[in-house]
Amino acid sequence: MKDEYKQIESGEFELPETTYVRDVESRVFQGIILQCITKIDGVSLSSQTFFDSLLGRESQERGRGIYVEQDLKKHSVHIKIEVNIEYGLKIPEKAEEIQTKIAEMVSKLSGLHVSCVHVIFKNLIVENEINEKQDEVAEIKEEEEYSTGL
Repeated sequence: MKDEYKQIESGEFELPETTYVRDVESRVFQGIILQCITKIDGVSLSSQTFFDSLLGRESQERGRGIYVEQDLKKHSVHIKIEVNIEYGLKIPEKAEEIQTKIAEMVSKLSGLHVSCVHVIFKNLIVENEINEKQDEVAEIKEEEEYSTGL
């Protein structure tokens, strides 16, 4: 019986090299990007109304306006986002700020290379709209305080 085991090569008992795989769903990237956008003054996702952004509400369609493509072979991510920008802000400077913050955060948290951050400015938020929306927010807050008895 011992002779049978001597005939078997020891290489057959060695374990093969372990392969580690990690997949990151697009929703994870969308969440990271959403957090970056909310920290940048003067811009909001195009799917969010300005009213929602003032109240700090998330849009029902959370990922709308954020598109992510992964290249698994190159371990990289291509990001396209659609945003609104306040009137009076310099678009090239805001685009660079958005691109830098998103690239840094996605790379840091996912460990993947960000090959492209494509920013599309969809709408302009005009100052009159801002003042009107702020007035509406103040009225809603007053109504909520009144109805809750605060």
